[in-house]
Amino acid sequence: MVGGLLFFWTKYHGGTNFGRTAGGPFITTSYDYDAPLDEYGLAREPKYGHLKELHKAIKLCEPLLVSVDPAVTSLGSMQEAHVYRSATGCAAFLANYNSNSHAKVAFNNEHYSLPPWSISILPDCKTVVFNTATVGVQTSQMQMWADGASTMMWERYDEEVGSLAAAPVLTATGLLEQLNVTRDISDYLWYITSVDVNPSEKFLQGGKPLSLSVQSAGHALHIFINGQLQGSASGTREDKRISYKGNVNLRAGTNKIALLSVACGLPNIGVHYETWNTGVNGPVVLHGLDEGSRDLTWQTWSYQVGLKGEQMNLNSLEGASSVEWMQGSLIAQNQVPLTWYRAYFDTPSGDEPLALDMGSMGKGQIWINGQSIGRYSMAYATGDCKDCSYTGSFRAVKCQSGCSQPTQRWYHVPKSWLQPTRNLLVVFEELGGDSSKISLAKRSVSSVCADVSEYHPNIKNWQIANAGEPAPEFHKAKVHLRCAAGQSISAIKFASFGTPLGTCGTFQQGECHSTKSHTVLEKCIGKQRCAVTISPDNFGGDPCPNTMKRVAVEAVCSPGT
Repeated sequence: MVGGLLFFWTKYHGGTNFGRTAGGPFITTSYDYDAPLDEYGLAREPKYGHLKELHKAIKLCEPLLVSVDPAVTSLGSMQEAHVYRSATGCAAFLANYNSNSHAKVAFNNEHYSLPPWSISILPDCKTVVFNTATVGVQTSQMQMWADGASTMMWERYDEEVGSLAAAPVLTATGLLEQLNVTRDISDYLWYITSVDVNPSEKFLQGGKPLSLSVQSAGHALHIFINGQLQGSASGTREDKRISYKGNVNLRAGTNKIALLSVACGLPNIGVHYETWNTGVNGPVVLHGLDEGSRDLTWQTWSYQVGLKGEQMNLNSLEGASSVEWMQGSLIAQNQVPLTWYRAYFDTPSGDEPLALDMGSMGKGQIWINGQSIGRYSMAYATGDCKDCSYTGSFRAVKCQSGCSQPTQRWYHVPKSWLQPTRNLLVVFEELGGDSSKISLAKRSVSSVCADVSEYHPNIKNWQIANAGEPAPEFHKAKVHLRCAAGQSISAIKFASFGTPLGTCGTFQQGECHSTKSHTVLEKCIGKQRCAVTISPDNFGGDPCPNTMKRVAVEAVCSPGT
């Protein structure tokens, strides 16, 4: 509420952060925020339809909203009327700030019922054309349909780790900040040094193994000793720093320690970015030697920017053909870190948006035909996903969803990047995953639901105030169903005119039910969109007189014929 008037802001269309441009450290490529039009360009119902109806209602009030200031009056302890009145008309907004219960109020000699935490819009100061808490539009259930997983023949190329010190970018005493070295050319920076171990060390004779501790400013870290992975660690969006400690296998003689630091995005909010650090900042300490602990922080370190695969452009159409790729079933069995995977696929038929299912992988990056889809990570979301209520003010932890699920599993593939056949898909996996389960999926509407009351709120007030004249178009109660483009309604899964129970996907018949409900709604089969007027006459009579009735329907959407 701003100045007592309903105020809202929304990001209307979701998007995708392709490449390495995600909106900050640990930000997913999906930039959707539950937008009315989702990342794939599909309407997210009921939000899209609800906002559309809100815009219609605001538009009816527009001449008054832009020409006069409101008069605010109290309608109760937690209820107010904001009235815009001029010589040419009147518009009112009736607000109920109580987040727990309905309120009955009197306004202009009429009585109105206001749902909890809601605003009713009256463009003529008489008739409610919209209430923020009353959703009368359809609900769409989306589904990802796997397509093409079995046709992807995967090959693999292991990132070279053993020859890291061959051509370092620079050598320095001590540890350098990562972005000052990489200049954002790559997410990856190798920190390389060596440690000499005396053959007489007790740990080599069966004693307690050595351990290595590493302090890093973030964002992710992989520890290699003599080319073998010893462990990995990662920061979080809330705390990007890493404090790693784990056992390491060293041998007598010279041992090469290589720390691969991974940046997961640039700073996106705050001040003094120049003071923000990324990468290994130390100390780096080896524990358990006969001498005790050995601080490696101020040793001579060599630095190498990026991966060997990046230097060879393995993610490009040309570079992917420059090396020998391993083929066959070994790919799924040997889930090793720092591995490049490639496969070719044909573009699926149909108009549906496409996405990659990366649920079987760990962390890395994706390219299609040389274009970067972005970083991926199967980090799992934590939180409390209890029942959600629209009432009350917004809180960051309110109405959470996807608990115990990957923060992002599906990665948008723009169709404009594809050619009809032989599209190159390249994946770089840092941790180890099963590429054989990566699949291309189509995003589409699986079913649509509507749950609409028999009468628009206050319809009788309109008819009384206007000498029984027919209600204007926006007051006629109708069930509206619409599948996505290229789809049509193939079946009516549930339909009831009466007092149905439940919500979309769990509808049930109530005590009052018209036996002709299915027959009436089945007229929508074969259509991409359909509207059915709600009235007893249309449903073969009134199944329960003197009872406010509703129509609840769930329709299945399938590809059009």
